Amino acid sequence: MKSLYQTRYSLFTVILFFMLGLSASSAMAAKRFYYQLKVYHYKTTTQEGRIERYLEQAYVPAMHRVGVKNVGVFKPVKQDTADMRIYVFTPFATFDKLVGIDKKLQGDTEYLTNGDDYINAGYKDVPYTRIETIILQAFPGMPGPAVPNLTGAKADRVYELRSYESATEKYNFNKVRMFNTGDEVGLFKRLGFNAVFYSEVIAGSHMPNLMYMTTFNNKADRDKHWETFSNDAYWKSLSSKPEYQNNVSHADIIFLYPAAYSDF
Repeated sequence: MKSLYQTRYSLFTVILFFMLGLSASSAMAAKRFYYQLKVYHYKTTTQEGRIERYLEQAYVPAMHRVGVKNVGVFKPVKQDTADMRIYVFTPFATFDKLVGIDKKLQGDTEYLTNGDDYINAGYKDVPYTRIETIILQAFPGMPGPAVPNLTGAKADRVYELRSYESATEKYNFNKVRMFNTGDEVGLFKRLGFNAVFYSEVIAGSHMPNLMYMTTFNNKADRDKHWETFSNDAYWKSLSSKPEYQNNVSHADIIFLYPAAYSDF
């Protein structure tokens, strides 16, 4: 027999999916990944080296040991020297696995040993300025992450991270619906955008917003894809529909490249 909590959670899920334009059966059946996007802010190359050693030697291997097969580590193509950043994308099959990961790491001796320089840094010798953490849930239209099928050299690849902010929660729901029910996700797939993920932000500093990442062999390949997208008949029809107007108030576009040890 379901508990009162489970019943309320199920009802909430159905209502949420209804708002996104999806059926109740889809709401109950869908198994969508949760994503953690960590942004390390730092100021010096010394800090950068410590963060990267920690990620490469401790964090990524530890994630692999607990069954997280693919972890993405990225840097901006153009760093802001006043606020340098490293982006770490970690996908979790369930929310419980996401919230329980820190406890698991504390019980991993190999992780604690290999990450000692970072984990046990002194308060006067910190490896970063701050860490920004964003929690996301995958769209029904793409319920899990994907490793891109690219042919170009890894060093030349362009990973495009986009954040679409909306004026209100209602407009944000509308834009999410546009991706799913309106099949903007399907359009990206048809045009070969090699998406890593599409997601709604459930905790972050720029809400209400959604985020997604697409990938390309190089910058020229990226520009060609977006030109094709802009001229696509389905996109012109979809974007002109009255019900999808004014659902994005601000967009951030960040060009990234993968670290050598990134799984994506």
